[in-house]
Amino acid sequence: MSTTLSAFTAAPALPTARGPLGAALLDTLRRPPRTDSVLAAPAGLDPWGEDLQLALYTCYELHYLGFAGVHAAWEWHPALLALRAQLEHAFLGALCEAVGDPPPLDRALSDLLVEPAGADGPSYRLLADGQRWQAREFLVHRSLYHLKEADPQLWVVPRLPHPVKGALMTIQFDEYGAGRPERAHAVLFAEMMADFGLDPAYGHYLDAVPAPGLAAVNLQSMFGLHRSLRAALIGQFATLEITSSPGAARLAQAFAQLGASPAGTLFYREHITADAVHEQLVRHTVIAPLVAAEPELAAGIAFGIAATGAVEERLGGHLLGCWNGRRSSLRVPLDDAPGATAGVDGVDGVAR
Repeated sequence: MSTTLSAFTAAPALPTARGPLGAALLDTLRRPPRTDSVLAAPAGLDPWGEDLQLALYTCYELHYLGFAGVHAAWEWHPALLALRAQLEHAFLGALCEAVGDPPPLDRALSDLLVEPAGADGPSYRLLADGQRWQAREFLVHRSLYHLKEADPQLWVVPRLPHPVKGALMTIQFDEYGAGRPERAHAVLFAEMMADFGLDPAYGHYLDAVPAPGLAAVNLQSMFGLHRSLRAALIGQFATLEITSSPGAARLAQAFAQLGASPAGTLFYREHITADAVHEQLVRHTVIAPLVAAEPELAAGIAFGIAATGAVEERLGGHLLGCWNGRRSSLRVPLDDAPGATAGVDGVDGVAR
């Protein structure tokens, strides 16, 4: 088994708490499940804050690889589901407030096809004058999703009608390597991390990624796990597939300028061409027939597009704000970031 494939075989360690809610949740998960377990979120918790976003991410991760030493029965334990529902209610409310009234679906899709003049974001910055430490931070932020790439979107497949589910699976087949496990996009991302001197192990950098990065992944998990939000998941999926090619081209060029080997740019080079095809498929073979069959889903798809834009804007703003101030965008800086010191384990400054 290759080094990058082996990075996906072990569940990560539980993260470090970021507040009283996380501390209570993590303490509970270290114990065997009990029928009388009770968990509740304190009133007034910031829906965008570190404590809530980490707790929600922890709840969701039980549906993926889980955590080392955590009993599998916690995944569907009533106490965990009750807590998760509280956190989701707060997060979804914050998303609705941030989005307001989304535009009609036709306009929302048209807007995705055009990059606005004067656009700024991490990919633009990395291409224009990025530094290697910033590229490494960008990969750490993205690792929480890209090392599980396509998994959140798979949950929506049983909730779609034919032929929409088959069309979506055509796209997903490419995401998982089109029959070649070593070409799965998550594996290519792991290889890119290794090329930049990062640890590609699944979940390794969870403690380092702040709330804006967690929220971008939590949005996908929340949309994917709820049938009532299946339209929003399609909106998120459309945003990802329609907008990624230009950004992928910028990042591939930026990383090559920063000394990446071919393995360090393959992930994004793959997305330049793959997502150009996927953009057509998602609009014409997923969204069009879905809305034709269930017109009431159009508003939910538009909401998913807008909500995805909102969380990505928050994450991009966080990255650029930190980089403009010549400081790390991570909770614990990597060892080459300005002002960084080695962490207690000596690995890229990430304390465990």
